[in-house]
Amino acid sequence: MRPRIALNIKCVNYEVIKEEKLFEAKSELLLRSNPVHKRVSVLIHGDHEPFCESLVIVRYIDKTWSSGPSTLPSNPKERAVPRFWAAYIDEKVCLISPYKFGC
Repeated sequence: MRPRIALNIKCVNYEVIKEEKLFEAKSELLLRSNPVHKRVSVLIHGDHEPFCESLVIVRYIDKTWSSGPSTLPSNPKERAVPRFWAAYIDEKVCLISPYKFGC
């Protein structure tokens, strides 16, 4: 969801390709786009190699589309707060219920 939120903040048009079998056989597109982790999130943008992992994708979106508000505050102290909560969700919430949150 993080990349989709970032794309919406930047008002970027995008297409979502759903990976229907997250816990079964993966699609060929996903395996080709993220051969290391073999999981979503993946951003395919132009002729670039696919970008994987949601926080990497969000940073790329923020730098590539400079129009619109930044996805994170420019102040390092203020930027630490959303990064803390993102790490908390990744480490705590997703471990509790990976199926519920799609982690």
